[in-house]
Order: sequence, then C-alpha cells, then structure tokens
Amino acid sequence: DARIEEIAFVGQGCSISQAAASMLTEAAAGRELNDALELVEHFRLVMHGEASPDEDLLGDAVALEGVARYPVRVKCALLSWLALRDAIAQYRETTAMGG
Repeated sequence: DARIEEIAFVGQGCSISQAAASMLTEAAAGRELNDALELVEHFRLVMHGEASPDEDLLGDAVALEGVARYPVRVKCALLSWLALRDAIAQYRETTAMGG
C-alpha cells in the first residue's frame, strides 16, 4: 500500500479547523493509505460521539474529543480529515486509471 510521505496544509479558518488540520498532519504522516483511512474513520466516529478516542491512534488529536459536544463545530474539526479521505480516494482512482 502506498504511504503518506509528506502532508501539509495551508488554510484559514476557525481555531478548531486549524488545530484539527495541524493535528491531522502529525497523526497521518508516514502512514500507509489504509491506515490513514482507518485513522480518519476513527476520528469521525469520535467527533460524532460514536467511539472513545484512542490516544495511540490519534495522538494529540484526542484533545478535540470535547468538540463532539458542539455539533455545529464538529464540521470544523472534520473538514481537513475528510479532505484527506477524499484525497486518498482521488489518488487511488487516478492511479488505477494509469495516471
């Protein structure tokens, strides 16, 4: 499986979205794509109150667990994480097409 060799973000937004993006870059760097997708899914479940955060998996992103109590802010925390999920899907689609 391919691996995330480098990951970074450039953006503006609320403090939650910026912190979540920063924590994502730390948590996802060096992971194989399937592992990164598992990471994103675990974070999504935590943000929706459907799972307890796994600090070994999420690292510093466990600090965002409290965001789940504020549904209107959950989308802020998830924005970059779901963007990674979409980027992996796009990469795999492009790779499968030979591009």
